[in-house]
Amino acid sequence: MPGWSGRGGRQRRALAVGGPLLAVAVVMLLAAWRSTGFLSDLLLNLGASVVLAAISYVIFDPLFEEARKARVQEHLSFDQQAFVTRLDRSARRVRILDTWTILLEQRHREETLSAVRTALTNGAQVQLLLLDPDCTAAQQRSEELERQRVDVPRQIRANLRHLAAFSDALDARLRQRLQVRLYDASPSIQLYQWDGRALISFFPIGKLSFNVPQLEVDMDSPWGGFVHARFEELWEHEQATLNLERYWSATVTLRHDDLDVVEVRVPYVTVDGQHYVDCQGFRVTGPLTVRAVLPPRAPGATPAVFALAEPADGDRTPATIVSRHFDQKYGHGDGERAIRRLVPAPGAPRTPAARAGTADDTHGR
Repeated sequence: MPGWSGRGGRQRRALAVGGPLLAVAVVMLLAAWRSTGFLSDLLLNLGASVVLAAISYVIFDPLFEEARKARVQEHLSFDQQAFVTRLDRSARRVRILDTWTILLEQRHREETLSAVRTALTNGAQVQLLLLDPDCTAAQQRSEELERQRVDVPRQIRANLRHLAAFSDALDARLRQRLQVRLYDASPSIQLYQWDGRALISFFPIGKLSFNVPQLEVDMDSPWGGFVHARFEELWEHEQATLNLERYWSATVTLRHDDLDVVEVRVPYVTVDGQHYVDCQGFRVTGPLTVRAVLPPRAPGATPAVFALAEPADGDRTPATIVSRHFDQKYGHGDGERAIRRLVPAPGAPRTPAARAGTADDTHGR
């Protein structure tokens, strides 16, 4: 818990200051004992004063510090510019817990990403935890914000596109300090942390969380400990979170005549329980099969061997809808996509989702 480490740090600081003062006082008192006359009286008085100062600092400084940290400042709304300024100065830890963040909207994006890069360069660990755009909670949040005309999944996907591009542009040293994960749970707390302080708020019904009062707290305070625990609970939950890399692409191993040829990462979407991949990065020729490793929460995510079928208009999910899902996730892009549906290969073990789509698989070949 951050509170325990903070208390230990304050105690060490108090001893680091009080200890030398006490040592100086001892030296003065010893010198007074060996001296006579006015010098002895002067050193005795000064030594006694320093002793009192050292004891007072050790006792009262932690109390004053606790009182200061327990103080909560309230802001009427989220100040993007102020947070970006603080982000630029961070050198230890930056954490964001939200559905999506307005910091990556066009008017703030360049400045925000520049501040993130500076924080990473300063040695900070930057962790972002955003809502999974494909989960039920994202759709429910959209319904809550219906009057605001906010499409929550679309906003999150836009954030993730910018974060993926930003991460790819970083060198390996900085990239390892940037972590982005998606959570599948009902959003309850919004957290924007820079080093030892943070802005927190709660998600109101029918309102954007950025436009409600924000509490600025110290992360060593009870409030800070509460949001820290909530963040850690989501971040460490393997079933509830998915990292950006696995959301952004799936690993497929190309196979020819039952032999593995090469492993590649490809864009993918899941629509109506069926998985589709963009094969633009390699040529689909001959009797090619793939072994795919899909994200753990995707239906039928167990690694299996698939054939590649080109989507057809007669499929349960029309090809135009599949293409639209790719556009929503990855943007429209400049090149043509080579979209293929993953169809369980003959003789390969089938997952429950694959068995449910047998009729469509036959039609789509």
